[in-house]
Amino acid sequence: MQIWLSFIISIILIMFIARKSLWLALITGALFLGAVNLPFRDLYIITHLTMIDMKIVLLASAVGVISLIGGGLQMSGLMNDLVNNLQMKRQVYLGFSPAIMGLLPIPGGALLSAPMLNRSGNDITPETYTAINIWFRHILILIYPLGALLPCSKMGNFNVYQAMLYIFPIFLVLFILGYFFFLHPIKGDMPRPHKLNIKKILIPLFIILSAPVIHVILSSTFLMDEAALLTAVLITIILTFLFGRMKINKLLPLVKKMKPWRYFLIIIGIFLYLRIFQATAIADRISQLSFSLNFLIILIAGVLSFLTGRVQLPISILIPIFLTKFGADQFTILAFVIMYASIFLGYMVSPVHPCVIVTTEYFKISYWQFFKKAFLPTLIGFVMLFILSLIVL
Repeated sequence: MQIWLSFIISIILIMFIARKSLWLALITGALFLGAVNLPFRDLYIITHLTMIDMKIVLLASAVGVISLIGGGLQMSGLMNDLVNNLQMKRQVYLGFSPAIMGLLPIPGGALLSAPMLNRSGNDITPETYTAINIWFRHILILIYPLGALLPCSKMGNFNVYQAMLYIFPIFLVLFILGYFFFLHPIKGDMPRPHKLNIKKILIPLFIILSAPVIHVILSSTFLMDEAALLTAVLITIILTFLFGRMKINKLLPLVKKMKPWRYFLIIIGIFLYLRIFQATAIADRISQLSFSLNFLIILIAGVLSFLTGRVQLPISILIPIFLTKFGADQFTILAFVIMYASIFLGYMVSPVHPCVIVTTEYFKISYWQFFKKAFLPTLIGFVMLFILSLIVL
């Protein structure tokens, strides 16, 4: 009873504290779980080894620097240059502008892409604008190797680029669903207030894509993968300063604005919770329950992300449960990809997802108005994943 109660309380603590701080929620939940179920010496050793694990520290450092890239593109005006030169059909603009902004881990980033959608005219309902901003802002993150897929694939011990290739067909289906339900009825072109400047489109795109390209190149050298990643994102932040013509004295204001230590601590918290969870008897107790593999990676995954409004947190809980219940042999790249996609679907429509909260507020609609608009494509996505799991697992 103590084991179950401590696990439930740790989840409640994480969900409650995460509304203000995800890194604090993860670390608090992990330490509470360990304090109740492990000897103090074991808890100290796990915490210490997690804090000094170079792979984890390098990964956390890289994720922190990634946030500076997004902030630098915004501060330098390069991202505005890109968006202002998107002179194309309204359908393409409405899908592309929130998608490209979604690649930047900027706090409150949904409030940056939402005003861009308003440029498309007044003939589109607030519910449609909200659904477009949420759906397409996150759809590209699903496969972007330096987004949520990076720490999640690391937790599953999969190569991030391999996972990206496997999840690409799911991305295409979800993109088509978003187009059919949200973009298809919209016609016409965007206004052309000035002459198109290709350079202002290519430079920010080059910076955004340079990090994963450099990472792939460096990973084939003697560097460990996490060191290659950190080197790649450091080079990319230098490129952001050079092409954005930002002076070095802008670095401190950028760091203060983006608070990269939050992202660093989130990664530390994820792995700390994962290791403490694995050290307790909770996974063994859960494995004794009767449920199917499909139920775990689709329904439980979707519900957990819906309730928490997070991606990494459900992954950190579900992976050790899966490994204990079904074994490492069953945890294939396909099982991971379906679990990850299920979590992402629940996350996109979660009422505690910050992007959902700020977007519904911006367009002055209720959460239920948004949910009714996004429910059917989300449901189709879950059904598709369920059918896929029956076929391949």
